[in-house]
Amino acid sequence: MTDSAALDSRRDVYRWGAITAIGAVAGYIAVLLANVRHFYTDDTESQYTGLWIGLGRSLRDGTFPVLVPERWMSGNNTMDDAGLFNPPQLLIDLIAPSVDNMALYATVVKLIFAVIAALGVYRICLAYGGRPAWSAAAGIAFPLSGFFLFFDEASWMTALTGTAWLVHAWASSVRYTRGTGGPIPVFVFLYLTISTQYIFPAVEAAIMLFAVAVGELVHQRRWQPVARLTVAGACAGLAGLLTFLPSMLSAKVTWRGSSQIINDQFLTVPWSESLNASLPSSMPAFTSWWGYVQPMPVTYIAWFLIPALAFIDWRRAKESWRELSAVAIFSVLMLMWAAGPGSIGPLRWPVRVLPMLALGLLVLVCVLLGRYGTVRDLKNRGVAAGVLIGLLWVRSFSADPHGVIWHVLAAVAIAALGAGVVWLDRTKGVAAACALTIAAMFPIAYFQVRAAQPTPMTWNLPTNRSAAAAAFPDFPGNTIQLAERGLLQPGDKSLEGAYGSLVFGNYAKSLDLSYVNGYTPTGHFYFGELLCMRWDSSVCPDAYRRMFAPESTTGRQLVDLMKLDRVVLQRALFPDARDQPAPEGWKWVDYPGHERYISVLERVDGPISTVNGRVADAKNATAASISETGTTSRVRVSSADGGRVVFARLGWPGYRVTLNGEPIPIEVVAKSFVAVDIPAGTHDAELVLTWRPPGWKVGIAAMAAGVLGVGALQWLYVRSRRREAAVSADDRATGEPERELADVVS
Repeated sequence: MTDSAALDSRRDVYRWGAITAIGAVAGYIAVLLANVRHFYTDDTESQYTGLWIGLGRSLRDGTFPVLVPERWMSGNNTMDDAGLFNPPQLLIDLIAPSVDNMALYATVVKLIFAVIAALGVYRICLAYGGRPAWSAAAGIAFPLSGFFLFFDEASWMTALTGTAWLVHAWASSVRYTRGTGGPIPVFVFLYLTISTQYIFPAVEAAIMLFAVAVGELVHQRRWQPVARLTVAGACAGLAGLLTFLPSMLSAKVTWRGSSQIINDQFLTVPWSESLNASLPSSMPAFTSWWGYVQPMPVTYIAWFLIPALAFIDWRRAKESWRELSAVAIFSVLMLMWAAGPGSIGPLRWPVRVLPMLALGLLVLVCVLLGRYGTVRDLKNRGVAAGVLIGLLWVRSFSADPHGVIWHVLAAVAIAALGAGVVWLDRTKGVAAACALTIAAMFPIAYFQVRAAQPTPMTWNLPTNRSAAAAAFPDFPGNTIQLAERGLLQPGDKSLEGAYGSLVFGNYAKSLDLSYVNGYTPTGHFYFGELLCMRWDSSVCPDAYRRMFAPESTTGRQLVDLMKLDRVVLQRALFPDARDQPAPEGWKWVDYPGHERYISVLERVDGPISTVNGRVADAKNATAASISETGTTSRVRVSSADGGRVVFARLGWPGYRVTLNGEPIPIEVVAKSFVAVDIPAGTHDAELVLTWRPPGWKVGIAAMAAGVLGVGALQWLYVRSRRREAAVSADDRATGEPERELADVVS
């Protein structure tokens, strides 16, 4: 290849790369025109944005927020999707407290990751020899594919970020095994995937590495590149071990402690539905929160994907089966996973892997279109495309017969668009055909999102934090809310309604209020049972009685063991509570303007959360707080005959205690509260209670080993490149033909 041809090829790659990024932005604009809150719904509004703000405030205060005891079940940030060891996520956290409009902030952050994801898909296609134009079509189509658009981008933020890094890890893995890239990009992108702290991208990355390794072994028929990739992947896994070790070692006390494999059919997707990928009107049929026929086109991938199969020269394409075998393996594995079982230990809801199926199919089809696309024998290919569209229509009609008219219109529309793409390809070239292919994606996304309104996923939480804080009561100290989110009526879900008085999910963090209530997908099982508290902080009607019932071993009420200053009762859940006398030591307090939704109890003698640190009870002992941090309590203790000190700390694994420097055992009261037995004869001794994430020493050592390992791989890679350069220089010096540039587009 000449230097000018190589330069032109690089320009083509960069040009279509820029188009990919612009196309991802255009797709976001189309979606926002249909629903301005699309990217601020469900878990994004109820979990992630509040989490970002809480973490960001701690980071700005100079505290690394591994544990916030006052949050109780949602306070262990090593358990949930905090991304504590993910540098881009920490940057998002740091910025969050400075932004008032969280819907705007979430949308901008997600747009950035959508562009990253689109470019990653583009890179995968190029790594497999795809042509830039069709690679761009794949990249732009991916963020607009059904499940990714309606769930990962709209709600599940860590699924979006994990996938965005995973696709780049895939592209870098292929480049590394084929000698056009080094091990550091593989390591970095895999580490970023793992450290999002969401288990699905981590497992999907492992499956991707397996598929690439097998595929490259089939393609290259050499084990050395696969061995290097395996070592690079292992190094990234070691570096990311710290992300998941705490949750793995704490699983026994959580809701997710089960290791069972269960096929319950909930959110499992039959193969016939997951392959119905190109009819925009398709509403698939499988069991979910909304019944059997889904209200959103979550199995949709791209309008051109299935009809395009008719325009691939399959006889020529067979020559690339070895080269593309990894993509096929990955797609088949994801297709099988999507169909069940329903739960594999902590991996539940197989529908979550639909974006991975979309990824594999988009890469496979678009690479084949770029390399082997043809419009020869147009009549027969047109008939074949029509048959494929007809099959799509039949499958969509079978799942959702009530939408028959929309299915007909959608089938006619993609047939017309397909005819337009074929005509442009014949008369104007591939670039024009791809331009129409891409342009058609945006109105489709608009109509799909518009048709799904009102979305069944929204909580409709306020977007502006300053307005919400101004409307909410000023609740200093530590508060618990006893409420049930399911009792909210549609008209209550506004700042003028219930959200001016009640918090659910991580809403309290956005308000900078200290609430026990928070969002936790991996909550503490025993504490949850103690208060009958669920993942969104809702409770059962018996929670009020339980809060003021004496704990059996200490005789103290839970409100005292938790050192709470205030109890907020939802009027809809406890309509008659205010008519009863307040519990002893408590009083009913009026907050004008909020009586419709809440009744408030506060302590007669004032807040206790700031008195004597986190010491909640001392029996046959004295305990005076010396100092407190989120992870450490220092207490001066004495006990003549032996006693016990109970702390207002949830008994997560990872606590250690010393008395005058000597380790002593830890107990757990009601399987929830950290307690320490003080030996008889103890006088004026210093007790230090410390929490560290379980396995943190092993995790740090593993991270160091992973970094050193990839450093060694990089040294070997640089040395081999220098050796190749020296050989090439010797060849030129002896007059041998200049070597052609290898795989410029990679």
